[in-house]
Parts: sequence; C-alpha cells; structure tokens
Amino acid sequence: MKIQTEYICQNCGAKSPKQMGRCPVCGEWGTYVEEKIERSMMAQKAPKVVGSGTHPMRLHEVEATEEDRIDMHNNEFNRVLGGGLVPGSLVLIGGEPGIGKSTLALQVLMQMADKKTLYASGEESVRQLKLRAERFKGQPENLYILSETSLEKILEQTTKLQPEIVVVDSIQTVGTETIEASIGSLSQVRECASILLKYAKEKNIPFIIVGHINKEGSIAGPKVLEHIVDTVLQFEGDQHYMYRILRAQKNRFGSTSELGIFEMQQDGLREVTNPSELLLTQNHEGLSGIAIAAAVEGVRPFLIEVQALVSSAAYGTPQRSSTGFDGRRLNMLLAVLEKRVGFKLLQKDVFLNIAGGLRVNDPAIDLAVMAAVLSSNMDIAMDDDICLCGEVGLAGEIRPVSRIEQRILEAQKLGFKRIIVPDGQNYNIGKHTIQIHPVKKVADAFRIILKKD
Repeated sequence: MKIQTEYICQNCGAKSPKQMGRCPVCGEWGTYVEEKIERSMMAQKAPKVVGSGTHPMRLHEVEATEEDRIDMHNNEFNRVLGGGLVPGSLVLIGGEPGIGKSTLALQVLMQMADKKTLYASGEESVRQLKLRAERFKGQPENLYILSETSLEKILEQTTKLQPEIVVVDSIQTVGTETIEASIGSLSQVRECASILLKYAKEKNIPFIIVGHINKEGSIAGPKVLEHIVDTVLQFEGDQHYMYRILRAQKNRFGSTSELGIFEMQQDGLREVTNPSELLLTQNHEGLSGIAIAAAVEGVRPFLIEVQALVSSAAYGTPQRSSTGFDGRRLNMLLAVLEKRVGFKLLQKDVFLNIAGGLRVNDPAIDLAVMAAVLSSNMDIAMDDDICLCGEVGLAGEIRPVSRIEQRILEAQKLGFKRIIVPDGQNYNIGKHTIQIHPVKKVADAFRIILKKD
C-alpha cells in the first residue's frame, strides 16, 4: 500500500499537493484540510478495462417496463418521490440541524409495518433510537435498528438481513476502510456514496441517505455526492414554526416541482393534506397589509397569506426586507407600483412576510404582494372574501398563470366569494359559484380591491 498525502478544500472539493490559505477555485479561506489516502500499488499498475462484456443495443430493442414503486404509506413523501420509492434507487435527504430529517426517515420506516426495513445510524445508539421511536406510538416487528459507523459492517448486516428498504443516518458519520481518511471528509463521503450506489443497483435495494448541510445551506460534502444519488430531497422550514416543507431538488424518477408539507407535533410529523386551512389566519378582519394569494406548487393548489408593512424610513436609506419571498422580485414589484400606479415608496420601509414560514416561488402571487403593500401603505383593510392570483410584468400588465382552474376551485372550496384573475385565461365560467374578476392591468385590480360595497 502506498500512502499519499493531499490537501482538499472542504467547501468545493478542490485538491492541492500542498497547503493553501485561500482556495483558488471557490475563493474561501482556511478550508484546506490534509487527508492521507492509501492507494494499492497493484491497482495503480493494473491495465485499464476497455470493455465489460456489454454491447450497444438499438433503442427500439430495449423493453420499456414501468418500475414497480414501493408505497411508503405516507402520501406527502410519495408525492415528492413521484409516486413511491423506486427499487434500487439512492435517495438523499438534506436539511438544517434539528429540522427533523432523522424523525422523517425513522417515522416513514415505522409506518411500513408490512416491509422488512433497516435503520442504520452512525449518530445515535440503539437506546436513543428506541426513545425516539416511542414518541411515534408504534412498535413494528419488521423494523431493525443498527448503530454502526463502518460502512462495510452495515452492508454485511444488510446482506444477512435482506431488508426491502435501508436508511443510513447520516452519510457524514459513516466511513469505509478502502481509503485512509477521517470520517466525514470529502474523500470518505464520495467513496461511501459510490459504494452504496453500486450495492443498491446490484441488490435492487433502495437506500435513503440522510445528509448534513453547510453554512450556505447546500448539501455538505463534494458536489459529486448530489450527482451520484438518484433523488435529492431538501427538508426545510423554520424551527420556530410547526410546518416543514419537503422539496425535490433532483429526481430521476419524477418531477422536481412537487411539494410535501408536514406539521411537527409532539408525537412526530403529521401529514398536512389541506395546507390552505392551516396557512390562512381567520382573525385578520379589519387589519391592513394582508392579502390572500392562490398559489400552486407542483400540481397542488393552496391559498397563502401575504403580509406587508409599509412605514416611514427611520434612517436615510429605506429598508427592503422579505421573508419567504424573493427580495429582488420584491424590489421589482415596488418599482412597478411606483412607476405604473403612481404610489411613492422611495422614503418608505417595506417589510414582506409569507405567513406560516413557507417559501413560495410561484410568480402568480405577485399581484397579492402588491395588494398587501398597497393596503398597508394606505392603511385600508382588504375584504376578507377576496383572493388574488396573477403575475405582474414590468409594464404593469397582469400576465396569465398556470393551472388557473385549480386555483379558482381551491378558493371556492374555502369559502371565498371573489377572485381576481388575469384576463384572457381559459376557465369554465358556469362551473364556478365564486365571482371571477378578470383584469388586464394592476390599476384595474386595485380599483376592484379598494371598491367598498
């Protein structure tokens, strides 16, 4: 065995033969860490394999069969995965510390009482796992737990047990003996992920991997980790709020636009089947700066509450702050509001918040954002029976949005009497009991909003 020493940037994975203060690739300071790697002399001298016995096939000769997905007995988790867990796939779940990644993984396995499952943890002992499982009020007989940091031993027990699903918590706490590097280093994370991928494909056993994130919010470890796995799920939310959002950043077997919503409770995570009823506050009557938006994430429509506060700037430079909404888009909407509608906000502080701790990327809530800002600026409360949807362009026009029919039906189901939609959208007028107001410009929408009966 030949021992080599190299320095690897813990931020981007760049390698260097010597210690460096500043990484030339990512520009971060003090991120290079020394790692010792053992390489076999025989492996170095071995000739490269030209072929592995496979041969190319014509596209029409390949038999296309639908993958039988594993039902996770969790509708929100199934939705984000694209309908269920694909056998032999590698799923990576990342999120902030304490957000509930391990809780989600363990609770999903406990719900699958009809499957033999294995939960391998390198962070907790079996007693700690038992205490956490007792909160979920269930003792499935087919769930096996293992406290181990050696990847070889985890795979050895997996081979003996032959489970149908395996969870590894977390990839940064397990290591392999094939390389001589500290557990959690870039080399170990990359090598462990490669070994798990090969094992999952050969044995056709799906693996769910829990991963840490760095201070920037991305998955900790080399970027190749996200390329190796089949699915990357981001578990996010504010720890001070009860709601948790599960998003797919990468999914080889489904859409990345789906969204799963959970509510953190004392006995674990609860699925939120109708988020609109929980995200809307019922006691905002008479309060200014609040507008209801009809948003869509993936194929799921739900109504959210947009809150705005406009006040005179206490200092020379006015503040622009947003929570759950893109700050640059807020600045654009404020510029449209001033240029096209005539409201002067140059000397005003503007604060925007999406209630419930959600982060929404749907451009259809632009009109609701502007309406909330206008309501707060004029200190006039909007009617509580109206909601809005529409993307706002730079010329002040209301642009069409997707899935308008689902947005209208969701607002009607929750008891709203009026909805403002972009003009020219196709929807079934006779099908709805809610009053629909199509508008072309922002000014037209504001006339409807400020008109009091």
